[in-house]
Amino acid sequence: MPLALLALAVGAFGIGTTEFVMMGLLPDVADDLNISIPGAGHLVSAYALGVVIGAPLLAAVTAKMSRRTVLIGLMGLFVVGNALSALAPDNGWLLAARFLSGLPHGAFFGVGAVVATNMVAPERKARSVSLMFLGLTVANVAGVPVATLMGQHLGWRATFLGVSAIGLAAIAALALLIPHDHEHTTAKGLRGELAALRSLPVWLSLGTTVAGFGALFAAYSYITPMLTDAAGYADASVTLLLALFGVGATAGNLLGGRLADHSLRGTLFGGLSSLVAVLALFPLLMRTEVTAAVAVTLLGMAAFATGSPLQLMVMEKASSAPSLASSANQAAFNLANAGGAWIGGLALAAGFGVTSPALAGVALAVLGLAVASLAYAVDRRQAPVAGRERIVASHVPQEAEAVRH
Repeated sequence: MPLALLALAVGAFGIGTTEFVMMGLLPDVADDLNISIPGAGHLVSAYALGVVIGAPLLAAVTAKMSRRTVLIGLMGLFVVGNALSALAPDNGWLLAARFLSGLPHGAFFGVGAVVATNMVAPERKARSVSLMFLGLTVANVAGVPVATLMGQHLGWRATFLGVSAIGLAAIAALALLIPHDHEHTTAKGLRGELAALRSLPVWLSLGTTVAGFGALFAAYSYITPMLTDAAGYADASVTLLLALFGVGATAGNLLGGRLADHSLRGTLFGGLSSLVAVLALFPLLMRTEVTAAVAVTLLGMAAFATGSPLQLMVMEKASSAPSLASSANQAAFNLANAGGAWIGGLALAAGFGVTSPALAGVALAVLGLAVASLAYAVDRRQAPVAGRERIVASHVPQEAEAVRH
């Protein structure tokens, strides 16, 4: 695997850290800025909104630019956003800075996935994407806990300065390691990228991401009350269990990348089916501390085993112009975060029990399987038509030449 993938992983590590660390810093930020905890929670939403808007927007605006330059520029915007977060004088400025920090998130992963797959042989594409995503999953195991401790002992502003330093390291790595082959883009420009989004299989692939990862977040958003109220863990133990989720996610990400290189479709359907099984077993597994720890680890593995396959599925369906579609898939991940948490909350509010969000996740994962099946069915139906059109087009010039003679 090219060493350049390390540069992408460093950037992903910084992005993953800044995305999730705010959850652990909410009390400190709320106390310092004299706002409520729910008010501070809007800082999480501001970042997610930045991702959803920035992913397709920045990918579209930079469609004709060098992908190497785009990656460095996106990481520069990331550094600025986090530095402004550290310097924000009040909640309004911090909201704006968090929104700015989220803007490059989706486009970085989207363009990075295209660059990663272009640097390796076709049989290693999924593995290259999983190695880039490795930075994101390792951030949950190491980056977020360390950054949270830094914020608690040195102040939350120090955390964002630290994340800015990671961003600067990523810029240096990108400049040194990304081959200059990517200095000149072969992209088709904005019109070509938008044309790829007119494909129904592309939209069905994005829908699979929303439903599949929505299943994860329906359960994971409420994992703390499940662990404390159902499994009987003390509040202080939850942080360690969330680290187990990160370990499972890291293992699942690497496994999914390796398997998807052998069978993209099989890995995707296998991962989603595993997610259905794990979530369906949650009410049983959450009855004891040991089985609950196993459940959290398996949840991370099953969900993130689908990460690389989902990314490649979208790129495969938009093969002629993948950058915008690949970035849009990152927006879909964040829509899954918000939508899954909302649906899981509905199950909880309806009084179905503390583990009911997991069963809501089962329904979403089954929906993801159905949408993915439809995407492949539509693709198969369109393929013969496209093949016939290419054959007809290839014979037109010959027929015209025959008429002239």
